[in-house]
Amino acid sequence: MEKAVLFFDIDGTILSEITKTIPESACTALRAAKKAGHMLFINTGRTVCSLPAQIRQLPFDGFLCGCGTFLIYKDEVLFERSLTKQRGREILSKMKECNLSGIAEGPEDVYFPGYITRFEPLETTRRYFRARGMGIECSIENGDFIYDKLFVYADEKSDLKGFLTFIDEDMEALDRGGNAYEVIQKGYSKATACEFIREKFGLSRDQIYVFGDSSNDLAMFQYADHAVAMGQHDKVLDPYTEFVTRTVEDDGIAHALAHYGLI
Repeated sequence: MEKAVLFFDIDGTILSEITKTIPESACTALRAAKKAGHMLFINTGRTVCSLPAQIRQLPFDGFLCGCGTFLIYKDEVLFERSLTKQRGREILSKMKECNLSGIAEGPEDVYFPGYITRFEPLETTRRYFRARGMGIECSIENGDFIYDKLFVYADEKSDLKGFLTFIDEDMEALDRGGNAYEVIQKGYSKATACEFIREKFGLSRDQIYVFGDSSNDLAMFQYADHAVAMGQHDKVLDPYTEFVTRTVEDDGIAHALAHYGLI
């Protein structure tokens, strides 16, 4: 088969959100795809600092992080774009003014409020990162840091509309459900990451395969002709999905790669 380049989301695609592990079948299938001559990339909303160790142990050619804002091939940083410190501070101040709370995600660390918030999903995420030694050293309020994107939480006490209007010039919010929003830089997405790699290696669109499960995969599903949704996935992906595989826990990655003859 002609060489293909495969782009994988992490959470709910390769890494099970139920077992918190990568199925052995996925590991075996990825190694087989690499041996067959295909290129493998992670394409994630996570910033580079929060890539799970078990992901880095697999034979990926590169990591496309922060919804297209930090791209690595082998050990080379191909592209990086963070918010300026001034703009980053303005957005965080507006988030507080509008009575939202959130997590700033940078290339070096993730940053949480210095107090316990009223948003349990945020506090669950805080515990997840603290268990991995992250999000501890400095808070959103006090840290002198740059960041690439935000994950914000709203409720009936929040002025979400005011916040979204304020950030509209250079940021956009992806609705992740449950009053949670992934706030990314305009002009950058998982699709722009795919296109950067496609152009760098002179590939055709027919050589591109993307694998995902959530709403932040929508851009790369709209971009790719070969879009694979996991067995459990956000229905927003359906109009752009070419093939629905099994769930990640039910050997979904191996099943999809075999379906396309990639292994």
